[in-house]
Amino acid sequence: MNDATTTFNRLRPRLQGIAYRMLGSSAEAEDVVQDAWLRWNAADTAQMDSTEAWLVSVTTRLAIDRLRSAKIQREHYVGTWLPEPLMSDSPVSPEQLLERVDDVSVAFMTLLERLAPEARAAYLLREVFDADYGEVAEALGKTEPACRQLVHRAKLQLQDQRPRYTVARETQLRLLRGFADAAARGNFHVLKDMLADDAQLIGDGGGKVPSFGVPLVGGARIAQLYLATFLRFPGVVRFEVVVLNGQWGLLRFIDGVLESAQSLETDGARIVRIHSQRNPDKLARIAATLGRDLVVTKESPETS
Repeated sequence: MNDATTTFNRLRPRLQGIAYRMLGSSAEAEDVVQDAWLRWNAADTAQMDSTEAWLVSVTTRLAIDRLRSAKIQREHYVGTWLPEPLMSDSPVSPEQLLERVDDVSVAFMTLLERLAPEARAAYLLREVFDADYGEVAEALGKTEPACRQLVHRAKLQLQDQRPRYTVARETQLRLLRGFADAAARGNFHVLKDMLADDAQLIGDGGGKVPSFGVPLVGGARIAQLYLATFLRFPGVVRFEVVVLNGQWGLLRFIDGVLESAQSLETDGARIVRIHSQRNPDKLARIAATLGRDLVVTKESPETS
């Protein structure tokens, strides 16, 4: 393995992290990083002041171009678009990553969809990956003042929508386990008590399986939906607690088949929001990791 390959492999996790946060798709992020690798192989590394800055710049620009195309496609997406969830073996701590763990959460990734591609890139590089404004300017091909304005406006766009709660992992895990147990047993009253009165359920079926086009609002309504699934599939609904995007989440199986990956937000006392990824295309990686099948039928517990 030559020095150029060693350098690229060392920086690959950072490049993958940037591309995934830009695009919300592991497969597209891998394509971007592969394109960066091809350009890296063709470049004269001896003439570079900073190989890391060069690779971050190339990866960022490739991701911006791809995101511009993706945003056009997402305008015609069936229902609500949610990012592809990532499953890992255990929660990662801020000490283990350069970026903060909450900045890869499904909730935050969904929020980033509000930003235009260049604003998203500037915000991520500065606020998540701790790049200085000189590095942001180099990556975007803009002046530092222009990048400061991009980041400032992005902060204003996001500040009212960022998660307001800091909840200990142990508390989140306890709540998720209680919720999963109640849902698996069809205990409507416990489910309702665990959900905030104004809780939201946001689903992504991608037109492959039915899902709500707009968020379902109300703890009682959401509890009824989970009860309906239990009644429709008696004895074969199972939940598994896993780590999704660095935080505890749930996988729901129906008769042994992966049906959804659910990311739950809590205020420490009750569940305030659920992001339910049901698009089989976005569950394929998790299913392959687990060696499980996917629900690909138009029949859906979410519309029962």
